[in-house]
Amino acid sequence: MNREGSFAEKIHTYVAMIPFGRVMTYGQLAALAGSPRAARQVGGVAHYGPEGLPWQRVVNKHGGMAAGFPGGPSAQAEMLVAEGVTLNAQQCLDIERLIWWPPEDSD
Repeated sequence: MNREGSFAEKIHTYVAMIPFGRVMTYGQLAALAGSPRAARQVGGVAHYGPEGLPWQRVVNKHGGMAAGFPGGPSAQAEMLVAEGVTLNAQQCLDIERLIWWPPEDSD
């Protein structure tokens, strides 16, 4: 990915790359976009971001669903389950198994 561009543009680019059935965290996206302490800002980008991106694949650092997801955390969980992701009783996924990192040449 080109290092130029706004923080939001970088987030959009990385989110668009997340493969089916895999996830990235807010903090991970913030760090990749050059602002490692801006996980909350990633949430704002997601809230106002363009439709059509796989926002359901962005979770918290514990593998939990987003409280601000359109339709609520249960809607996000349903979308991930439809991708084959298994959740526990607390609607959390196995972050260590499902976390995805973009190829190094994508930045």
